[in-house]
Amino acid sequence: MIENLRVREFSKDEARQLNPLQLALIGDGAYEIFIRNYILSNNTSLLANKMHREAIKFVKAKSQANIMYEIEDTLTEEELHIYKRGRNTKSATVPKNADVRDYRMATGFEALVGYLYLINDVERLEYIFNKSIEVCKK
Repeated sequence: MIENLRVREFSKDEARQLNPLQLALIGDGAYEIFIRNYILSNNTSLLANKMHREAIKFVKAKSQANIMYEIEDTLTEEELHIYKRGRNTKSATVPKNADVRDYRMATGFEALVGYLYLINDVERLEYIFNKSIEVCKK
């Protein structure tokens, strides 16, 4: 059972062939874990409810769209392609608290994070995660 906790590293080709919403699902989870760890590491006295409310500031669609506005021009051609595939994918629903443009950009952001996570590009993930903190704390 414990072996299921190990992350399978995908080749770039394997990851590129995944549906953008699959990449976004993985990216959403990876980003959420990073943000929760960041919040906990910087304030261990926060109660779980306050920690959750603080995390929402980073993971909501508007914040992720703002991150993309900041980093889009720093993406490689491959990363931009993955982001645009995620952004342009039609989703069955749009959350009531997000506008469609922000939600699509957030889906692209999550697809990009999912892609980088699956191919284990730690350097680029660190860059994007650190930029996300910088953008969301403005």
